Parts: sequence; C-alpha cells; structure tokens
Amino acid sequence: MSGFVSFVSAGPGDPELLTLKAAARLRAADVVLYDDLASGPILEHARKDARLVSVGKRAGRPSARQAHVSRLLVDYAGTGAAVVRLKSGDAGIFGRLEEELDALRAAGVGYEIVPGVTAASAAAAASGLPLTRRHTARRLQFITGADVNGELPEDLNWIALADPSATTAVYMGKRTFPALAARLIAQGMSPDTPALLAESIGHADQTFMRATIGQLAERLAQESVAATALILYGALAGKEP
Repeated sequence: MSGFVSFVSAGPGDPELLTLKAAARLRAADVVLYDDLASGPILEHARKDARLVSVGKRAGRPSARQAHVSRLLVDYAGTGAAVVRLKSGDAGIFGRLEEELDALRAAGVGYEIVPGVTAASAAAAASGLPLTRRHTARRLQFITGADVNGELPEDLNWIALADPSATTAVYMGKRTFPALAARLIAQGMSPDTPALLAESIGHADQTFMRATIGQLAERLAQESVAATALILYGALAGKEP
C-alpha cells in the first residue's frame, strides 16, 4: 500500500498547544479522521479540500465502533492517501492507539506517531502547578477511571494509588471517582488528601475546583457527568499557584 497514516496528537483542545509537527501533518493530509475532543479550531489547520471524517467516541452517546475506525484507516490508506488520525491529548495515553496500530500492521500500512500534550500536563500548567516535586512528589502515575464497560477497573494497584507521596492523574474518572475515593480511603489514604477537578481543559470554558478527595467524591456522587474532566490528587493538587 502506498498510503500512510499519521497518528497526530491534538493536545487538550487549545490550538496553541498543537505541536509544529502535528500542524504540518494536518496541512499535508488528504483525509483526517478526528475525535470529538480533537475538533473545532484544530481542524482549521487541515487543507480546505481534505476529507474530514468524525469518528469520535463519547461516553453515553452514539459513537463509532473501534473496528469501524480501524477499517476506515486501512481503506483510506489503501487509496494511496495521506491519512491523519487526529486524537485528543496525547495519542498514546488512553487513546486506544494499540488497536488501530494492530490493524495497520496486519494490512501492511505504514504509520508514524506524533506525540502531544496530554490532559494531565495541560491541567497542571493551567492551574499553576507542577506535577512533581523533589522529596515530596517524586512519582507520577496516570490511570483510567473507567474499564471497557465504563465502570471502575477492579485490577488497579490500590497500594500505589493510595501513596500520599505520588501525584495521580485520573482520566475518564469523573463518574467513578466516588467509588475510587472510597477504595483509596479504605486503603489508608486520608480523606483530606488534596484533589483538583479540571473540566474542559484547553477550552475557553475550562474550570478548576480544588477540594479534598472526600469532598470531591461527595460532590461527584450528586452530579451528572457532562463536561470532560481530569482529576489530580496528591499533596501537590492542593497547592495554590
């Protein structure tokens, strides 16, 4: 096959956080398959005559099946097109990248991965916080708060997640955080451990709420999931900028 696929990381949504390489790949693309969270102003970097195909997946909404997305990548590449698969955040972090790579390898399609700014880095920067600190936060861990069924994964490393000296970023965990917090507290983590809820990161309506894991769990237990969110918890999450 003469076609080629570039997995382009769109970052959290702010077009100014798009890398130069990502912008160049968008300008050169014949076809762009994009996620919902990687649309908007970022798509303005694509050529006017490029074919734009929405393949976004959002919880609780009609979404493209993963097998269909993988098939589209192979089919478009089979026409000889320069294809961009535009993924929100960093393509390699909770973006189901491996399944799409497997499909391309099986079909003999060439590809590259263009890294980008992940939501945890963007949320910390926008709220004026580091993600690590010498002596007090020397470990950083990223987890997903939802398994394939949208529930809290049961196979998480609860000892590591309850470590007060780590900074933990929870992706896709807004709905399951009350259950996650309960498990952390049962594991010995203080309910007063600082937490930061970052919603709509990288967009004009982004918001941040500082709380404790106990307070945040109580709030989210009474709130319906709407805006996309990332949760940081650990000592650094409570630091004021």
